[in-house]
Amino acid sequence: MRFVLTAEEYAVILAAAQREGLATGAFAAQATLAMAQGRARPEYALLRELLEELMRASGRVRRLGVNFNQAVAALHSTGELSEQLALYAHAAARVAEKLDEAAEAVRARLP
Repeated sequence: MRFVLTAEEYAVILAAAQREGLATGAFAAQATLAMAQGRARPEYALLRELLEELMRASGRVRRLGVNFNQAVAALHSTGELSEQLALYAHAAARVAEKLDEAAEAVRARLP
């Protein structure tokens, strides 16, 4: 198989091959085969997944913050520790865990 690249296209492929520790031809063959088999995804697909997860986490954090503030306000006005406050603290820990998982998933996918 043969194909023609511009100098700029070749430079991009050469840099990617070097990052992967492969010869240029080996890298091109692996990338082409991966795309043909549906294993390679465009870069924006990973970013879209990340954005969706971050938007979900952002919504959870926002709702949790409102609830937490209400529970703390009740604590200040009554002086009594409510069960709500403990529930929101546990929820905050779960959300932080989910954010950690999302960050780890992104880290694992990056070269």
